[in-house]
Amino acid sequence: MQKRRLGRTDLDIAPLVLGGNVFGWTADEKTSFDILDRFVGAGLNAIDTADSYSTWVPGNSGGESETIIGKWMKSRGNRDKVVLITKVGSDMGQGKKDLSAAYIERAIEASLKRLQTDVVDLYFSHWHDPTVPYEETLGAYEKLLRQGKVRHIGASNLDAAQLGDALKVAKEKGLPPYEVLQPEYNLYDRSSYDGELRDVCMNEGLGVITYFSLAKGFLSGKYRSEADLGKSPRGGGIKSYLDARGMRILAALDAVSARHSATQAEIALAWVIARQGVTAPIASATSVEQVESLARAASLALSPDDIVELDKASA
Repeated sequence: MQKRRLGRTDLDIAPLVLGGNVFGWTADEKTSFDILDRFVGAGLNAIDTADSYSTWVPGNSGGESETIIGKWMKSRGNRDKVVLITKVGSDMGQGKKDLSAAYIERAIEASLKRLQTDVVDLYFSHWHDPTVPYEETLGAYEKLLRQGKVRHIGASNLDAAQLGDALKVAKEKGLPPYEVLQPEYNLYDRSSYDGELRDVCMNEGLGVITYFSLAKGFLSGKYRSEADLGKSPRGGGIKSYLDARGMRILAALDAVSARHSATQAEIALAWVIARQGVTAPIASATSVEQVESLARAASLALSPDDIVELDKASA
């Protein structure tokens, strides 16, 4: 699998990242182990999770995904073969998003314990925390970098102004800058990244790993009417995509996927992989068969005509 350098970091990743949000939710521990085994077996190497996965599930308190990934890495003895990505800042019971230095110091220790490792390769600020100055957050990360508990830092869910401000503070104060951005981005949800935010990332040399790369599953093509929304636990979040533009995008995916004998999801991911300013999309899987599909997407080459057709449908 051809690797890509992740921004200015020294991390080389395959062009598709496995999303760990389903581990401990729609994928139990055994299924998660099978998914992870097949993922690395296919030559893919980066796994994305967060301390808060999966607090939204009744009976869960967060950390379930990290715990499963930690058990898997320990049982396989393969920590050195995995680029491990996790996040901090979500509400883990403290009642708010939190990027304070004191909280980050506690949170990294909890994540390292669950992941059964002594270092995280890429540590993300999960959200913007308007109550904490960038200087304090970046200062906390500087300490973790110096201690060797974190190799690189990034940010998720920042707009262009927020990212620009954070990078400016890092430069002015001599603090470590964010090196990777994780924005929402897919064929349907393009406007928040395409444009100014993408320009900042490209001008500053940031790596970009996109989330919701399949628009919560809509771009798989299995949701085409409100009657289809009950097909999965995530169906409720897809209703807003069932508009004229969404149907246009599905029609284009149908046409391109037929030409490549591929699934709609594979084409949608290949489109993100081919986008200028994107290092790799994140996609999750709840079965080994879905991992096989992700591996095909990572090596699928779209033609210029394919890309034009998809761009036009999603404009």
